[in-house]
Amino acid sequence: MLVNRCPHRSEIQSIVLTESDSAGYLMLGSVDSCGHLIVSKLHIGGEVSDDSRLTYSVLPQDCGIGEGSWAGLCFSPNQWSMAAVVRSFCKSIDIYDQDIHLQTLRTLWYPSSLNFIENMSNGNGSFILAVAEGSQLSIWDLRMKENGGCLHRISGSLGDNFYAVCSSSTSSIAVGGADRTVTVYDPRRWSALSRWVHCSKYEITGLAFSSINSDYIYVQGMDYEVFCGQWEKSEKVFTFRGDSNWLGFNKSHGRDVLGGWCDSGSIFVADVVG
Repeated sequence: MLVNRCPHRSEIQSIVLTESDSAGYLMLGSVDSCGHLIVSKLHIGGEVSDDSRLTYSVLPQDCGIGEGSWAGLCFSPNQWSMAAVVRSFCKSIDIYDQDIHLQTLRTLWYPSSLNFIENMSNGNGSFILAVAEGSQLSIWDLRMKENGGCLHRISGSLGDNFYAVCSSSTSSIAVGGADRTVTVYDPRRWSALSRWVHCSKYEITGLAFSSINSDYIYVQGMDYEVFCGQWEKSEKVFTFRGDSNWLGFNKSHGRDVLGGWCDSGSIFVADVVG
């Protein structure tokens, strides 16, 4: 699939591919170091057509003035038109409905990862936002006005920043980072279900629950290794290695297909069979 027009003027920091409300199409979102969001509609068959054009583009509220930094992006699972863009140096989370800016949330520390999760407390299918910021995991309810929208904060070890956050099909939340530990939280009580201490040789920069069985989780460190393990028992099952340090890594939505690219320029893809 080819995106003919993607006019970012600074370095792209994050890309996300998600399903759309139109059968046979996907939405590709990208955000650069200034917070410029571009969302394109792609045909799954790969044909270049009028539907493969730029769908919408949104400049940040400050028009990208100032020093660029890491920026992250995620789409709401129950409303593809809603996107959250987080900017590290600005300590901000901007919420958009297509090209309409809805609100800005302010973090206390520099954010490094974000993920929409299902709100299990009310059971109405709504979603809340989990953000890794500094050594804290913050939970945000986009409908709440009190506390600037912040629903809850969980503090990790002081000085050990979180770099990755993900959620499972049962809405368990996992975080990992500088302390090389994976902690899984219960969103109903905001208490830790499990701590897999020092499971990685190096700082954890990527996490993803298995779609086959959410009792298992994929963990990416700063070296060339990704491993899968049963988080509740703190047991590794298998490892997946590149030929050099990972620059990026991700898992397909709904399937245990893993892909990543290495410092050498190589791209690796693994299809995990349950």
